[in-house]
Amino acid sequence: MSANVRARRPASPPPGIPTTTSQRFPHPREGHLDADARRAAASKGFGPGRTKSYPPGGLNVTSGEWKLLFLIVLVAAGVRLFRLSKPNSVVFDEVHFGKFASKYIKTQYFVDVHPPLAKLLITLAAFIFGYDGQFDFKDIAKPYENVPYVAMRMIPAVLGVATVPVSYLTLRALDCRATTALLASLFITFENGMITQSRHILLDSPLIFFTALTTFLWIGFCNEDKHEPFTESWWTWLTLSGLSLGAVLSCKWVGLFTIATVGVSTLYQLWNLLGDLRVPPRLFARHFLARALCLIVVPIFFYMAMFEIHFLILENSGDGDGFMSSEFQHTLGGRGMADTFADVAVGSKVTIRHVNTQGGYLHSHPHNYPGGSKQQQITLYPHRDSNNDFRIFNATLDGDTHFDWENSPLEYITPGMRIKLRHIATEKHVHSHDHRPPVSDVDFQNEVSAYGMPGFQGDANDDWFVEIERGDRRDKESTKRLRTLRTTFRLRHVLTGCYLFSHKVKLPEWGYEQQEVTCNKNAVKANSLWFIETSSHPQLPPDAPKVNYKLPGFLSKFWELQQVMWTTNAGLTDRHAFDSRPDSWPLLRRGINFWVKEHHQIYLIGNPMVWYLSTLSVAAYILVRGFLILRAKRGFRDFDSTKVVKYDSLCGFLFIGWGLHYFPFFLMGRQLFLHHYFPALYFAILLSCSVFDLLTSTLRPRVRLQIAGVLIILAIWNFQYYSPLTYGSPWTRSKCEKAKMMKTWDFSCHDFHTDYAHYDSVGLATPQKSAAAVSTIGGEGGGRAPIVVEDKNAQGKPHEDERTETAAIPGRAEPGRDIFAGEPIKDIKSMSKQPEKEEDVPERAPKKISSVVTLSTESVPVKAESTESSKAETLDATSTTSEKEKEKQEPLVVAVDGPEGAAAKKATAGPLIEADAEAEKVAQELYPEAAS
Repeated sequence: MSANVRARRPASPPPGIPTTTSQRFPHPREGHLDADARRAAASKGFGPGRTKSYPPGGLNVTSGEWKLLFLIVLVAAGVRLFRLSKPNSVVFDEVHFGKFASKYIKTQYFVDVHPPLAKLLITLAAFIFGYDGQFDFKDIAKPYENVPYVAMRMIPAVLGVATVPVSYLTLRALDCRATTALLASLFITFENGMITQSRHILLDSPLIFFTALTTFLWIGFCNEDKHEPFTESWWTWLTLSGLSLGAVLSCKWVGLFTIATVGVSTLYQLWNLLGDLRVPPRLFARHFLARALCLIVVPIFFYMAMFEIHFLILENSGDGDGFMSSEFQHTLGGRGMADTFADVAVGSKVTIRHVNTQGGYLHSHPHNYPGGSKQQQITLYPHRDSNNDFRIFNATLDGDTHFDWENSPLEYITPGMRIKLRHIATEKHVHSHDHRPPVSDVDFQNEVSAYGMPGFQGDANDDWFVEIERGDRRDKESTKRLRTLRTTFRLRHVLTGCYLFSHKVKLPEWGYEQQEVTCNKNAVKANSLWFIETSSHPQLPPDAPKVNYKLPGFLSKFWELQQVMWTTNAGLTDRHAFDSRPDSWPLLRRGINFWVKEHHQIYLIGNPMVWYLSTLSVAAYILVRGFLILRAKRGFRDFDSTKVVKYDSLCGFLFIGWGLHYFPFFLMGRQLFLHHYFPALYFAILLSCSVFDLLTSTLRPRVRLQIAGVLIILAIWNFQYYSPLTYGSPWTRSKCEKAKMMKTWDFSCHDFHTDYAHYDSVGLATPQKSAAAVSTIGGEGGGRAPIVVEDKNAQGKPHEDERTETAAIPGRAEPGRDIFAGEPIKDIKSMSKQPEKEEDVPERAPKKISSVVTLSTESVPVKAESTESSKAETLDATSTTSEKEKEKQEPLVVAVDGPEGAAAKKATAGPLIEADAEAEKVAQELYPEAAS
């Protein structure tokens, strides 16, 4: 009977007590797990056991794999660096990011919607190779001159190459097989879209690299955490993960999605620790604080350090000043101001600034409106000028504007006082009357002009009531009377009750494209507020109280810039010729046209095989995971299998990374493009290879390698087939047409020759003079980059008239609102208004054309347009060929941009072909001489 009784083995020793030798286990192993511990470890996705030698980060890579990885890196370098110098002209958003590098070199302040790290890396390469910052990156297809553009392109290219080995190591750290990691690295190597993004001066390649690096470092930390926490290696991986999180966030705000991915994984870890009764509260607190320090504090400090470098470099005034507050502007070189008198009295000489639209100065100059009252213009001007100087007078009914204010007692400006503002240079008063403004032609807006003459006392339309909105807590008197830099006030017109008002609308060229000033009966409060920047009065003694701007420190400047970036980014809602919505990205429904020149084209399109396989894998994971949940509900114990647990954990993490980098874009109303999907695509590719690892897990290694080889060959074939669009190399029209797998792929096959022989005499190098072959919409200084349109009728021919005049298209008026209530007035639209008669427009001196649209009967849809427009970098320009012009077989030439430094207008809505009727009408109304 005793033979049927099996002896019970001794209980496993408690955790923390060294394992002793026994007859059953004569050779103790460090970290040996008994059956219960192995089952618990398997339920969490841990490996079957632990050995003495544990590789850093759980990365068990053999020496043969390192040699293989070296070969993969060489292949990736060859693919991404091939013909990197071609084209030798500006491509796509190099318009913006190259220009930002120029401003860094010249230390001129600018504002961009993206953090500075990637731009700083590009600038560093330009600086090392001797770039002087003088090239303007003005137009797409503009030839580079004295620009180390290859070195600047090398930064994204090298980071694109580095992404390949990181992807390999990531899957190996996730305990996938070497064949699987090889497949993923080659998928990314031959992904056409990622190659295109990494070959130009763009920010997406650094973003993808730091996203991939963060993922790899975090997985390494998780492996260390499973093995033994709080070791030196554990802290190293955790700290590096935090630094990489800071880097990805410092490239683009899309890095927030990477932070969310790591955050979800962190919460999952902490939740498991919280439910583990073997973990005391003090140990849990250590885990929590360590992660908070390295994953929150470290990234924030890294992110802020990048902006500190940004501010240190951009120490001088630039075209980005207008986005910032007056206090911020005065921290920049060339914008400092001497102390000014605090008191404002009748007779004071003052400069008045607007509060809401980046602090432009109330301004006038001896030029009249071409329509309306035809009186002298009142505008908002962003720079200091003697034409910003006004003198304040008492305008009571029995008062005299020419009383002896120099010898009379000081009379301070108090709330409710009726005043006149006389423009000192022209001796005319700020005036309003029942005339519509030149641009904002709506019933609730009145024109504001300068009216009068020397010695003229003016009339009641010159009179304004002072209303104090708020003062400064540091100055108690600022709420009782006007005080320089301390009091914010409104000016209400005495007769009509409207408020002196300004907004972002620009006047046309006859108004020097300065901001429009109106008198608004339904004024938005924020746009009706003003303050006095400087004040002087002959009766004020030299020791009278003086004030100046309180210069902000780093934290104030940092926070203000974050707000400006957020507001500007959210405001990029205009349509673009090649924008797309997130629902089209996984299906690769359309790409982006980067560059067109001399029968070559660069078009951003993904590798179809890699793209669709990754999308299919995402869908497969969703279906299988849902099926496993249903089986669990029916009592099946699939999750008791270590294999199921391993792949569920692996694929689940990658799926969460894909989802968090993809689904948030559905919440955004801003302008979106295919390249916004690339971080999510990276996770999708890794997920597809993880699915491959699961499906081939029961196969022999040789068979698995053969299957992977077939997939790699298909990926390389797809890459090679679409490589002409990736590199801008020769292609034929017939092959281009055959390559269109979807009707929505809108690369233009008409731009290619019908035969390769035609390319023999045409090199890819861009000539110095290309105006005859390519025309552009936009591209003015400080404005939106151009849409490049090939002029096939004019190839090889110079422009007939280089002195074509340019005309700015005015902006549109902002909608009116209930006065200071914030509710929009319904059924009232702001319209642009132009002079009715040609003789009403003042004569303008001819000037060299900056940007011309040439559209012939052979014109095709828009070729290329820059997308990363900032708040002041959009252009409202939509032009097409009318039916009448088509019959004549003659091109229509329309100039659409303003002078250098002009602030921008609203962006065009969609491709040129989508707005034929409206554009024709606008062109005929605004440019009758061009249309004729």
